[in-house]
Amino acid sequence: MKAYQITGTDGLKSLQCVSLADPSPGPGEVLVRIRAVSLNYRDHMNVMGIRGVTGPVPRIPCSDGAGEVVGWGEGVTHWKQGDQVVIPFMPSWLEGEFSQAHAAQALGGAVDGMLRELAVIRAEALLPVPAYLSPEEAATLPCAAVTAWDALHSRGGLKAGDKVLVLGTGGVSIFALQFAKLAGAQVLATTSSEDKARRLLELGADAVHNYQTDPAWDEWVLAQTGGRGVDRVIEIGGPETLNRSIKATRFGGHIALIGVLTGTSGEIQTVQILRKGIRLDGIYVGSRAMFAEMLGTMEKAQMRPVIDSTFAFEDALTAFARIESGRHLGKIVIRV
Repeated sequence: MKAYQITGTDGLKSLQCVSLADPSPGPGEVLVRIRAVSLNYRDHMNVMGIRGVTGPVPRIPCSDGAGEVVGWGEGVTHWKQGDQVVIPFMPSWLEGEFSQAHAAQALGGAVDGMLRELAVIRAEALLPVPAYLSPEEAATLPCAAVTAWDALHSRGGLKAGDKVLVLGTGGVSIFALQFAKLAGAQVLATTSSEDKARRLLELGADAVHNYQTDPAWDEWVLAQTGGRGVDRVIEIGGPETLNRSIKATRFGGHIALIGVLTGTSGEIQTVQILRKGIRLDGIYVGSRAMFAEMLGTMEKAQMRPVIDSTFAFEDALTAFARIESGRHLGKIVIRV
């Protein structure tokens, strides 16, 4: 099979297309022909060597993949040839609490990922793709969509009428916007351009702020909420945005800390978290059970992911350049 591997620490130059032996499924495992992969900022970090690759090299990158069943091992009875499936971010995390053992199975970092033609996955981890979704659409879901679902529903407790703040136009933020609107919440959004602002409004955002023209988006949020602040923040920036998110959150509100776009450490006003009684949750994707619940809601609403752009397998490096540019809105997909 063909696959891409991170072969060193020279950024995109280290991402090489190689030929590997076709994998074979063992007992309880399924062989999946990967049809589409989507990119997350984590994948870019791993390829570029930013703050360290999360696993040893060579490593096949990318956590998110969807495809079709083409074989199985002994004991597998509930999948058949041609079934369309999507693969969870951590195939061992079926339900229940998160653990270090599950983190050690995170695809594309701790273990080989999906940027390849064939993959062997434990049968019980796979999920059927709803018939209305294409492989490209299904491939956008395992990381960003489940993360947004966990942040808003599984741990967020989102309810109709809540005010939600989403930062930027990456995959998690766009999915959070879609899920929040489905639940009857109001959404405030920030972005870096007027073109993206118009697109966010088209997707249902109630108000949008351009932080390039006015960096004080926390003050804007307070003005939009009559000084109260939002109920929930989808925090994807990290140390350089978290203090503003804290200021923009109401007393007793919730911040889902997801991204590290601005780094992995910084000076945080912890006293304000305490004083305002804010609940701060670190969100590292979610379980298969969360994924299944999310798919049920999406299918009922016929909700479709927002795809920014799609690239051929041989153009994978161009896809990574696209996510590095920060110009995307929604998910970037590679057809395998």
